[in-house]
Amino acid sequence: MAMLLEDIVRAVEMWLKLRKKQPQMYVDPNLDPVLLVPGIAGSILKAVDNENGRDERVWVRILSADYKFRTKLWSRFDPSTGRTVSLDQKTSIVVPEDRYGLYAIDMLDPDLILGRDCVYYFHDMIVEMLQWGFQEGKTLFGFGYDFRQSNRLQDTLKRLAAKLESVYEASGRKKINIITHSMGGLLVKCFMCLHSDIFEKYVKNWIAIAAPFRGAPGYIASTFLNGVSFVDGWEQNFFISKWSMHQLLIECPSIYELMPCPDFNWQHVPVLEIWREKQDTEGNPRIILESYCPNESIEIFKEALSSNIVDYDGESIPLPFNLEILKWANETHKLLSNAELPSQVKFYNIYATSLETPHSVCYGSEDTPVTDLHQLQFFLPKYICVDGDGTVPTESAKADGLNAEARVGVPGEHRGILSDHHVFRILKHWLKADSDPYYNPLNDYVILPTAFVMESHQEKGLQVTSLKEEWEIISEDQDNLDDAESRKPMISSISISQGGGKNQSSHAEARATVTVHPQNEGKHHVELNAISVSVDA
Repeated sequence: MAMLLEDIVRAVEMWLKLRKKQPQMYVDPNLDPVLLVPGIAGSILKAVDNENGRDERVWVRILSADYKFRTKLWSRFDPSTGRTVSLDQKTSIVVPEDRYGLYAIDMLDPDLILGRDCVYYFHDMIVEMLQWGFQEGKTLFGFGYDFRQSNRLQDTLKRLAAKLESVYEASGRKKINIITHSMGGLLVKCFMCLHSDIFEKYVKNWIAIAAPFRGAPGYIASTFLNGVSFVDGWEQNFFISKWSMHQLLIECPSIYELMPCPDFNWQHVPVLEIWREKQDTEGNPRIILESYCPNESIEIFKEALSSNIVDYDGESIPLPFNLEILKWANETHKLLSNAELPSQVKFYNIYATSLETPHSVCYGSEDTPVTDLHQLQFFLPKYICVDGDGTVPTESAKADGLNAEARVGVPGEHRGILSDHHVFRILKHWLKADSDPYYNPLNDYVILPTAFVMESHQEKGLQVTSLKEEWEIISEDQDNLDDAESRKPMISSISISQGGGKNQSSHAEARATVTVHPQNEGKHHVELNAISVSVDA
């Protein structure tokens, strides 16, 4: 019987949400500009022929994806410049600037028809913000970048400086709200450290979403040893192989910069565990579980990848764990750890929670130990997980080290959080794209329960339960109170029944009346009165 009343309450709450008017497309001239900055693998990349200027999309694509990826994007790190250089010296990798930078970070493969949501990046957020009144090229812009490179590479930071200036001018010299996702937060933090004067001149607010401020330990450890797939499900069959991705990322400074921050005081230190077969003092084999902290894991990576090679254009190229990149990444970590927020800029942090997230990694088992570290790439990693978004631990995402105006946790997945309506609601408030004086992102209440009374008693063999619940709906829509009809309460009813199945002597019914009172001071008062009656043999 109580279940029937719960069904009614859920139905009414859903109806109240659907009743809210859908926003219409319009342009709000009072909004401050927004610049969207994606994370790793979140920008379309094109390969441009240096001789004839022809270009082709190499990330992301489905047709010939793996071949183009290997021939155009595989690269080597140059320690003298800190830059990752493509093995194909006849082409240059560029980010398209169409739609004021939004094209490159919207839908990563615009040609994909089936399953295209797997290549959405900022797409849903862009659509949502256009409905709030933002306008492409006036108040909404994007900044894509070559995610193979270091987050402190000067070439990228110069492009970002130029982008900030152009957005500032295009919007009528208004200061900018930067919204970053994932590794984009590290890029902007590096820029803030190295170009604080430019950052303070052009930036009003910075909102970081799911940023791996202290690294993504489990995710990166398995990436070094096994590679990674950026697409799940059936689409993997048409996408980049994990091996091809592994051979790219092993030469990418950005990946090394996502290793666990050396000076961070983790609640639980991330470790690399390996079941290994060792000889005891008498020469007998023993199976033991060895654990390596982040610094010790480097020796494992070195040995496991010491014979890693790729064949490119008829040449065998060694790609071991790169100590030069590690040295570069450690300097990046030092820079990020000493970051300070300019006094005129406000910082906000949205981090994701409620998903099991790799923190430590284990290879082998007591029954199948690892006998040769070179074989680690063929072992499936087993993860020891903590709370997070499936990629970045919550502990890392929260540890921004900055004087934040607010930090808000939202249950969600690392990429999926960019389509989350709770996140949209929070952003809308922080960007001042709403007029809701009652909304508080730390609570995220839109429909507020204000009263709840439930009573139950027996009467002539019947179980009778009555319920009264009231809500206040905070609404942006201002009803026309001059209309006589709008001043009248709206009354609706709902009923539900439940048979006893095989036991026909068991039956329950529930009825409810919903009253929506006229809007007053931005709120609707809603009353639900319900009663259920059940009989059991």
